Amino acid sequence: MRPDQFRQRLAKQGLPAAALFIGPESYERAKCRQAIAVRVPQIDHFDLDETSLSVVLDDARSLSLFASERAIWVASAESALPNARASSDASDNDLANLREYVHHPTPGVALIFDCSRYDFEGDDKAKIERVLKFYSGIPEPVEFRPYTTDSARQLAKDLAAAAGLNIGQLEIGLLVEALAGDAGRIATEIEKLALFAGRERKVTADDVALLVPNARESTVFNLVGALGRGDRKRSLDSLDTLLREGEYLPLALTFLATQLRLAKVAQEANLRSAQQVQAHFTKIGIRMWRDRADQVCQTMGAFSKPRLEDAIEKVYWADKALRDARPDDRVIMEELVFSLTPSSGR
Repeated sequence: MRPDQFRQRLAKQGLPAAALFIGPESYERAKCRQAIAVRVPQIDHFDLDETSLSVVLDDARSLSLFASERAIWVASAESALPNARASSDASDNDLANLREYVHHPTPGVALIFDCSRYDFEGDDKAKIERVLKFYSGIPEPVEFRPYTTDSARQLAKDLAAAAGLNIGQLEIGLLVEALAGDAGRIATEIEKLALFAGRERKVTADDVALLVPNARESTVFNLVGALGRGDRKRSLDSLDTLLREGEYLPLALTFLATQLRLAKVAQEANLRSAQQVQAHFTKIGIRMWRDRADQVCQTMGAFSKPRLEDAIEKVYWADKALRDARPDDRVIMEELVFSLTPSSGR
């Protein structure tokens, strides 16, 4: 079940006797918790890292003296699984008690088991499956999956419109990429930008870079673009911006090297569009946002094949120079810029 389906069912039918919230996404989880709080006057909290499932179930079977309806929020639901505790017998008893409670729940009490520790992909996939198996007696678990690239962009647009924020598509893309599509962080940063810019002034890329964590990589991409055009002045300006912002230059160089290598791979694969770039890297296991795919395409367009190979080699030697005993980071980066751009500036 999706979080929005849970909220719709909650509005029509009220709270279920038991529910399992599973997955790492925090924004939709917070909206579901808020919807629960609107429905019931009392929410009790337990954490299975600190107490046993049997204690939680005993509390659920008791009637409240203060409210006819209540919810019990049970965090760290994965800790009830066998081998997560010292005694497997205790976990077996907990499982039997849980199944018994789900079949005969206490009227007016809703148990919400929350497992936010694991993701649905990678090494966590098997752990998610174990949690789902343990709580299989609870029908229709609510899955909190991370937002896709497109859904994260749409969320940012919707939140910006609701806040009356004047922000363009480019800035939306920069914001979403800088926050890796994290819906909760997108909501927070949209609120910050709304307070900063108000309703009249248009939000610029500089505003995003100033206020949003991790948005400084956009300055590195500006450096890549200027190097590709052979624009020495703009390249040095971008480098100066990185220095003024306190950017760690070896890290900036790493991003520069990654951008060039991605463009090299895309060139060798004869990719022509951002859609092809995104699909190609996703297929080989490299997560690629649409805006990053656009950047890779622009880098391919800015560098011919020989120039791209030359730039990758020079970035390698610059990286090696930064690892010397007492390097002057600025001098090394400026020498890299001079070596990659003609003296005429274009």
